[in-house]
Amino acid sequence: MKKSDFHFELPTGLIAQAPLAERSASRLLVVPPVPADFEDRSIRDLPQFLRSGDLLVFNDTRVIPARLFGTKESGGRVEILLERITGSHEARAQIRASKPPKANSTISLDEGTQVTVLGRDDAFYSLRFDSDEALETILKRAGRMPLPPYIERDADISDDERYQTVFAKHSGAVAAPTAGLHFDEKLLLALREKGVEFGEVTLHVGAGTFQPMRGESLAEHVMHREWLKVDAALCEQVARVRAAGGRVVAVGTTVVRSLETAMVDGVLAPFEGETQIFIYPGYHIRSVDLLLTNFHLPQSTLLMLVSAFSGRERILDAYAHAVREQYRFFSYGDAMLLYPQPYLKDTA
Repeated sequence: MKKSDFHFELPTGLIAQAPLAERSASRLLVVPPVPADFEDRSIRDLPQFLRSGDLLVFNDTRVIPARLFGTKESGGRVEILLERITGSHEARAQIRASKPPKANSTISLDEGTQVTVLGRDDAFYSLRFDSDEALETILKRAGRMPLPPYIERDADISDDERYQTVFAKHSGAVAAPTAGLHFDEKLLLALREKGVEFGEVTLHVGAGTFQPMRGESLAEHVMHREWLKVDAALCEQVARVRAAGGRVVAVGTTVVRSLETAMVDGVLAPFEGETQIFIYPGYHIRSVDLLLTNFHLPQSTLLMLVSAFSGRERILDAYAHAVREQYRFFSYGDAMLLYPQPYLKDTA
């Protein structure tokens, strides 16, 4: 299977550049198994598709203000995008500059902190922040919200709140788990009143999520690393819900990647550590029964993941429908509710 098998044409005008006024005002494309038709609905209709006893699993990661600006010793300007925090004063990052900074050189952030470039590994640099303050304190003062590259504007103060889920807890992500952005307190209340349960995982989304695949062959692609945690309480909750006939509904592809990483012999088990799991057609997703997700980039690994769940042709048909119906795409865009194709779900 090739990367080009997951291409679709997307008019640039459909790429959402800003959030809607209300989180739950987004549209929802419901994609049931064939031969059922697509349904054009609202995210506020989600409770109609869930049952009492179902379990919604969210990613409770919190986005850090990971974009920084500074100056090299030569006077050249640089932009730093943290990929992950690796210590109280160290981080792994991408750096945009006219000339790549050298090892042991220094960058002066605009707010005054000195940053030492420790070395480089492929597209990422190891950095040390030379300050008595913890790195998270520096970021709160000097960092900006790291909007995705396809949003062609600078982050403003409204993004500090809107590019963050209402249930965000654990800091560490440099990109939002965007399916969760559609939920506000009113929608969460409606789901609770329906009898839907909530559970949480933590996966700190890295900057690698936006890196395109370099090669054409899926079998040769190596995924970026991301840290995640699935705790024992969620494992027990999933087991109880499944035993009672309830469904596990993943809110976003990061939840799928977390749960699939934590599966051991078909059973969810506690897990804390890094994952490089790459899910594409041919992989049997066992951990979830429904998937709520945003629309993804052409030829991206996330498009391949949803294709593994619902079928490549079904997904590409749904995307073509979304383009015709003028859905809003990507991080600040609309959502899809995906059902697994029976022949995929029942095949080992």
